[in-house]
Amino acid sequence: MIEEMGLRNFAPKTVDPYVDNVAEFAKHFGRSPELLGEDEVRAYLVHRVEERKLAWGTYNRSLAALRYLCRRVLQRGDVVRDIRGPRRVRHPPVVLSLDEVRRFPAAIASYKHRMVLTTAHSAGLRVAEVVDLHVRDVDAERTVIHVRQAKRNKDRCTVLSPVLWEMLRHYCWAARPVTFLFPSRSPDRPVGVRRVQRVCREARAAAGIDKAVPPHTFRHSFATHPPVAGTDLRVIQALLGHSSPQTTALYTRVSTRLIGSTRSPLDLLGRQPAAGAATSTAAGRAPG
Repeated sequence: MIEEMGLRNFAPKTVDPYVDNVAEFAKHFGRSPELLGEDEVRAYLVHRVEERKLAWGTYNRSLAALRYLCRRVLQRGDVVRDIRGPRRVRHPPVVLSLDEVRRFPAAIASYKHRMVLTTAHSAGLRVAEVVDLHVRDVDAERTVIHVRQAKRNKDRCTVLSPVLWEMLRHYCWAARPVTFLFPSRSPDRPVGVRRVQRVCREARAAAGIDKAVPPHTFRHSFATHPPVAGTDLRVIQALLGHSSPQTTALYTRVSTRLIGSTRSPLDLLGRQPAAGAATSTAAGRAPG
């Protein structure tokens, strides 16, 4: 299975959880997956949902791994043909207001970690994309940030704010990064994603924000804050690196500023007479 995924150029972040899920499936029954069929697959998935109480997202990852194993490796697609995933429920993402974005960095002691989250918000980056940035990826001449081998091994460019560029110049002068823009204690390795997540949890409490603020919240907020919120949906899709415009639309749906500034068709018709006034006028015109 690992060889097959390698030939299809799957990212390690995809290979590892797929292999882990298949290994757990085999361990659950104490037999090779090659000897297991549809009944075992169904029983295993029911076990994960009803007994282990795992989230539907985790269930879907397990199902995806087993589908890949059966269809691509074992050539037994019939085993998973009739097994369906749950209906996907989409909720609007949690975002920060501009005031909260201003308060949040002030609660972070580390200059480097403040710049990590500021860059994520300014450019709409995933946390893994921010920590993987190299110094050479910041292109001041073209005012873009190059995001290399992001989700699904895709490269893209996103916006480099002039304000962020000035902040990064000061940061680089102080931190002297060589390869990675945000290195860990070892200069040849980036700061860890889990470390950034922990910083967010600590800063949320210190900033007095009563909502969950994982690093991804800053990416959500990017698409809902002006001036990005007023940009063409296709441009936002390219900046965020979404494959589907439907995903981008989910982000922009939470922009209450745009909703509040949208005019109703009734506004174009002008003020209409009240129902009582219309009735009175009609009665006045009626013959006595």
